Amino acid sequence: MRIVAGKYGGRSLKSLEGRTTRPTTDKIKAAIFSMLGGFFSQGRALDLYAGSGALAIEAVSRGYDLAVLVEKDHGAQGVIQDNLEMTREKENFQLMKMPAEQALKNLSGKFDLIFLDPPYAKERMLADIEQLQQRGLLESDAKVVCETEKSTELPAKIGDLTIWKQKIYGITKITIYS
Repeated sequence: MRIVAGKYGGRSLKSLEGRTTRPTTDKIKAAIFSMLGGFFSQGRALDLYAGSGALAIEAVSRGYDLAVLVEKDHGAQGVIQDNLEMTREKENFQLMKMPAEQALKNLSGKFDLIFLDPPYAKERMLADIEQLQQRGLLESDAKVVCETEKSTELPAKIGDLTIWKQKIYGITKITIYS
């Protein structure tokens, strides 16, 4: 696993051994950022189920100013710390070591880009998106990227957000709300 593009492009990332996390493959990461437009000039990103931190690090590599990573698994937190050290720009990242539900209550400010890839995807994603909207954590033009199994059906509209783009890559479905 590596950073696909941007200022950290080509650098290797560590991932957690075992089955507690499902790292997003380089191919899927490249596809997600291609769908989003590739590179950015600023903004804040949130990865609510960070795993290895790969998506948040990719976002900063491609131009986001700051990424907040939320992860409750202690092993994954260690991997994220190592991956953030690799960037040599830890000030561009904030790691919240807690469950997503708790983080949603503690977050402040607004986010331009949100990554959601929770276990038990559909139910958790719907609740997370609703809470992000209720707490006013989304910029008006925010994009919410949901990664699920291809058979998972998400609603066309969640609150103020509607599906902007959706594509299937092998067994993975990427749904982006805007």
